[in-house]
Amino acid sequence: MRYWLFKSEPFKWSFDHQKKAGAKGQEWDGVRNYQARNFMREMKNGDRGFFYHSNEGKAVVGIVEIIAEAHPDSTAKDGKWECVDITALMDLPQPVTLDAVKAEPKLKDMVLVNNSRLSVQPVEPSEFRLICEMGGLDPDTAMTG
Repeated sequence: MRYWLFKSEPFKWSFDHQKKAGAKGQEWDGVRNYQARNFMREMKNGDRGFFYHSNEGKAVVGIVEIIAEAHPDSTAKDGKWECVDITALMDLPQPVTLDAVKAEPKLKDMVLVNNSRLSVQPVEPSEFRLICEMGGLDPDTAMTG
C-alpha cells in the first residue's frame, strides 16, 4: 500500500463535501498538472491518502481511500488528463496545519514542505504515521483500516 496527499480549496471541494459523497466517492477531477496526473496513474485501489485543505486552513483534515484507479477525467475535453476516485474514511480529530508539519524536523523532507503547490503528491509511510499521530488518530487504524 502507498500513501498520498490530495489538496483542495475547501470553498470548491471540502472534506465535508467528500464525506457527503458517501461510499460511491468522487472523481478527483480537474487536475491539470502532469506530475500530479502521473502520481494518480501510480495509485492502486486501497491506497490511502490525506485530504488537505489548501488556502483556507492549510491543514490535513481527513483520511481518504482510492476506490477507482486512474481513468479518463470526465472534465477534460482533450483526453490527456486522468484521475482516480476517492472516498472519505475518517476525520483527523485535530487538523494538522502546514505550520505544524514544517515545524516537525522528522517531516523536513516531505513533499508538502518542499513543493506545497503540487495538488497530488506522495507521502512516505513514516510521514503518514507521524501526521496521524499529530492529528490524534491511531496510525494503525488510519493506515490499514
